[in-house]
Amino acid sequence: MGGLGTRRSLLTNGAADEPQATANGNIAELQQMIRDGKVKELRTTYNGSYGASMLFYPDEMTFYIALFQQKKFWRVIKTQADARAETVYADFAKNSAALADTEIRRTKLEAEKNFADRLIAVQQQRANRLQADLEVARAQQSQVVDRQAEQQEAIRSLRAEQDSAQAQLRALQTKVQDLQRQSDTDLMPLPFPK
Repeated sequence: MGGLGTRRSLLTNGAADEPQATANGNIAELQQMIRDGKVKELRTTYNGSYGASMLFYPDEMTFYIALFQQKKFWRVIKTQADARAETVYADFAKNSAALADTEIRRTKLEAEKNFADRLIAVQQQRANRLQADLEVARAQQSQVVDRQAEQQEAIRSLRAEQDSAQAQLRALQTKVQDLQRQSDTDLMPLPFPK
């Protein structure tokens, strides 16, 4: 039961306007008195969509105790005995709690399931992101391995070219030295005929 300013009042929530199965009896009488503004709400307990109310008709010092679900009265007990009114109200309040128990459990289970579904979705998104990151990393790693292999092949090729160039250079240096010797030999003074 909330504060006076925030609580849901059976008197202002349209309980009197809800069609009921019975057209007469205590239920119809209470609905008419609510419509006419003749009763005062003394107590109301809400449990899920169920509830119990004790209303008072001061002109006749009469209490109306109602058990309801979603503004529809199920049972209405009419009494002028204060103690009986309190006892019936307490019983109806307990009944409303028991009736609402499965509704409340269902609401909680639905919330838990929805929460679990949201967690699953979040974890699935995270798994998808990690999978995508892993695929990118693997592709990048594969590219790095391929690039390293290309670099190693280029190094081997360059070494072979360098070795070939060195051999060619040595051969040319040897040739140059030979030619230089020959040139130097050819420049020696020729023996003059005597």
